[in-house]
This record gives sequence, structure tokens and C-alpha cells, in this order.
Amino acid sequence: MQRICVIGGSRYFGKLLVERLHAAGHRVTVINRGSTPPPPGVEHLVADRDDESALAAALGTRTFDVVVDQVCYTPVQAGIAVRVFSGRTRRYVMTSTIEVYDPATATPPAGAQDTPAEEERVDPATWAVRADLPWHDEAYLDAHYAEGKRQAEAVFTQDGRFGFASVRSAHVLGGGAREFTGRLAYYADRLARGADIVVHARELPTVFIHYEELADLLLWAATATGFTGPLNACSDGLLDVRDIADAVAAATGRRPVYRTAAAGEPAGPFSFDRYYPMSNSRAKTLGFAFSRTADWLPGAAAESVTASAAPAARGAHQA
Repeated sequence: MQRICVIGGSRYFGKLLVERLHAAGHRVTVINRGSTPPPPGVEHLVADRDDESALAAALGTRTFDVVVDQVCYTPVQAGIAVRVFSGRTRRYVMTSTIEVYDPATATPPAGAQDTPAEEERVDPATWAVRADLPWHDEAYLDAHYAEGKRQAEAVFTQDGRFGFASVRSAHVLGGGAREFTGRLAYYADRLARGADIVVHARELPTVFIHYEELADLLLWAATATGFTGPLNACSDGLLDVRDIADAVAAATGRRPVYRTAAAGEPAGPFSFDRYYPMSNSRAKTLGFAFSRTADWLPGAAAESVTASAAPAARGAHQA
């Protein structure tokens, strides 16, 4: 049994992580702003992680074996966490993202443009930190999401007060209505309406992970191994936007109609004109066994179609 603190953990795979940590017998504390209580038996501390003094006061004298940070998006937040949790934990695991490799925001090394990214492609030990940028501005943060994650990783890595690991998650799917990004639901809705699926002229593949698998990997990262540094998390197998739309179409019984985006027109989710899969070989070497995307995608697509149809069915019943 370990004493584990989860920052965030109120929805999607973070909520599932909290449930599975508790079910495994760990003593779990959840810190969030109070909007969503954790399951029974899990300690709940209400604090804004952006308020350093309030966060420290909420923690009191508590110490932890591991902290799992689900909601660290900026170097400013990382700096607060480093100061507050110094002396309170021996290890810190941050949920990061595949977006750190996106060639639209981070130039890959020469010759790496068409190869899956290894962790060293973005090295947080050498990445520059700019805490003076307007990270508090929501519009700025939204436009610089990937850079915020890169710099947050860099703060933890370069400070070195405790063992630090980052889990760089692939695009997360599954869970039906719980999949709050709505990206699978987007395709379910367009297929239901007979609308075109807008794609790039050349669609390039990326990698994905099921939300339950990501929760399992985070549990493993927090409790079963002491690795440090970045770790890529993705199921085996590349997919492009047509693979995703075709899976949703199979669940609806409709044929997708694809249309190439006009100049300046945005394509739909998961249509990429740039290549940025990542390699999961490090996690495999450390002992984690990944599923195959092709095995769980049909079920995830069917869940999304069912969840998308439910509001319409309720509306028809109420009418």
C-alpha cells in the first residue's frame, strides 16, 4: 500500500485512475477545486493548485509516496508544485501529451520527420523555461498548450528535488459520453446528419490510447516502477482520420462521404497533414504491455454512437 496524491482526477481517465488506485488498496488523496467529489473512502482536499499558499495550507503536514498530477499545463503551475511538494513526496508523475512532439509547434531533429518520436526528441532537461510569459491568460494557454506542457516538464526535471516522470499520452479515445473532448462524437453526429467528412488532401497517421489503458498505465507508473524521465503512452498501431471515421461509420451503418478541405478550411479532428506518431518502446522495455488500437477502436466507436444518439432520443421522448 502506498500513500498517493492525485491532483485533478475528477473526470475521464483521471477519475478512473483514482477509482483503480483506491480499489488496489492504496491510500488516495485527491486535490481539486471542489467541483467533483472523489469516490467514498478517498480523502478530498479542496484547493486551487494555482494558489500556492492555499495549496500548502490544504496539505498541512501530509506526505506522500507519489504525487500524480493530472492538470499541470504551465511552467508556473509546475514551479508552484515543486515548491509545495518539496519534502512531501519522493516521486512525482505528471500526465503530459503527444502534443509536445507536434512538428507544428516543435521542430523535430533533421531526418526525424517521418519516424515515430522517441522520448529524447523533446528533452525536458534542456528545454528552455519562460515562466514570465502570460500563462495565466486562457487564450494564450490554449494557443500554446504543447509549449506549456514542454516547459512544465522542464521545470520538474531541471529542479530535481524529487524523482520526476512524465507520461506523454497519445490521443485518448473511448468511454462514450465520458469522452469529454467530443472528437468521436463529432464523426457520429456528421454521419447521422449525412454531412461530409472534411479531411486534408494528404492524411497522415498518428497514435491513440484507450482511456482505460491510460488509467492502467498511470497506475503502473505510480506504483509498480520507479522510472524517471518522459515515457510515451500509446497503443500499438497507427491510424489516420479515415480509419477513425470508418470505425464510427461501421457502428452507424452509414457510409462516410469524404471531402478534401478547401484552402484555409479546417479539417475535422484527427485529420493531420503532418506526421507525428510516437514510439512506445521505452514503456515496453520497462514492462508495460500495450493493447492493439484495432482491437478496441470498434467498441469505442460504438460507445460514441450510442452516447451521441441518447440526447436525441431523450429530446424526442420529451417532445
